[in-house]
Amino acid sequence: MTFSVLIPARLASTRLPNKPLADIGGLPMVVRVAQRAAEAGAARVVVAADDARIVAACEHHEVDAVLTRRDHPSGSDRLAEACALLGLDGDDRVVNVQGDEPLIDPALVRRCAELLDERPDCVMSTAAHPIDNEPDYANPNVVKVVLDREGRALYFTRASIPCWRDGPRGALPSPAPLRHMGLYGYRAGFLRRFPQMEPAPLEHLEALEQLRVLWHGERIAVHVSDSAPGAGVDTPEDLARVRALFA
Repeated sequence: MTFSVLIPARLASTRLPNKPLADIGGLPMVVRVAQRAAEAGAARVVVAADDARIVAACEHHEVDAVLTRRDHPSGSDRLAEACALLGLDGDDRVVNVQGDEPLIDPALVRRCAELLDERPDCVMSTAAHPIDNEPDYANPNVVKVVLDREGRALYFTRASIPCWRDGPRGALPSPAPLRHMGLYGYRAGFLRRFPQMEPAPLEHLEALEQLRVLWHGERIAVHVSDSAPGAGVDTPEDLARVRALFA
């Protein structure tokens, strides 16, 4: 099995300016992410950047990078352009690793690529893990996913699902609800088509782009991990915690 990892990196960030270039143990964060992703055994790891400063930082540390347009409305659009620039198409496997995940598990990255080999009926793959506490279950910032019998996504939502109609108030359903992780595998041909697909009404309501895939009748395979992923970096406080771990 061969696959590529693409890492979208955007310099602008309201909560953490210049986030991809934030120093973590002497290296820019996006370089840390690329090094971590490379441990998954990808044929290549490429940063899809919106700014020449990100490309320069990657090249300085021997990480491949391509410069994409700044006006993309989403990370998927940026990845689609990167696929075109790199000549990825058809059934080529691509795993999207977010540029603010320096603690991403390489085994999880590889598993998303493997799922595409195992599931020819699915154009995408992703991952989830069981929720073990009620606050996360109730939190709209924690995205949930429900699956069919074959391990394919039925729906993604910010709501608390599945709802345990007859369960005790405040109790978690059993089996445990699943938290969606923001890690995706794609068939490159589908990824290149995705930005041209009509957005879904549900996508706008939930602010979840992956609902467009289901709305158009395509399928997403889901790997259920036993554990939560490493912490991402969204705020200065997150950055301080990750820096302490690397120190």
